[in-house]
Amino acid sequence: MTATPDAKPRGTRLPRLARRRQLLSAAQEVFVENGYHAAAMDEIADRAGVSKPVLYQHFPGKLELYLALLDLHVDDMVGRCREALASTHENKLRVQATFSAFFDFVSSQGEAFRLVFESDLRNVAPVRQRVERSLRECAEMVSAVIQEDTGCSSEEAHLLGVGLVGMAEVSARYWVTTHGSIPKDAAEQLMARLAWRGISGFPRTT
Repeated sequence: MTATPDAKPRGTRLPRLARRRQLLSAAQEVFVENGYHAAAMDEIADRAGVSKPVLYQHFPGKLELYLALLDLHVDDMVGRCREALASTHENKLRVQATFSAFFDFVSSQGEAFRLVFESDLRNVAPVRQRVERSLRECAEMVSAVIQEDTGCSSEEAHLLGVGLVGMAEVSARYWVTTHGSIPKDAAEQLMARLAWRGISGFPRTT
């Protein structure tokens, strides 16, 4: 078997957690480049500079490896959303920060967002459940703020939360395809202004 051009030299012993991070990094490169179905464990092992038995010591199969990566990145996305909402008590700035969180996520190094939003496994139950859960958690955090500040019912607030998160996700993903034709900061502000004009129309509770 011929090693891939990006394969790393083998032989270096690493602590288990460091090795796991190395394997996940190599797997992310291969999955993003090739998609799940075309990715091969041989190539991931070569990219990481390890033998296949070492790879299988950490991950029993390709799906388990993919799910471990997915867990890492959906948790990152939810964490970014949580931090955005907690960053200020001014709701206009919260909207801006939430859009920035999604734009930051899709522009982060390694194109990890493709594993979350553009996976060729989106219809596989464990993948679909993780993605839906992460978006639901983001929507629930947003809706909790909306309900607290506007007095909307829980059902109304949740629908608004789903709409805002969906707007942030879709606009950020589209922006990536434009290859920076609109600067990132300008794109974030543009979408945040659109969202704020809608959500600010709801009267605040005293």
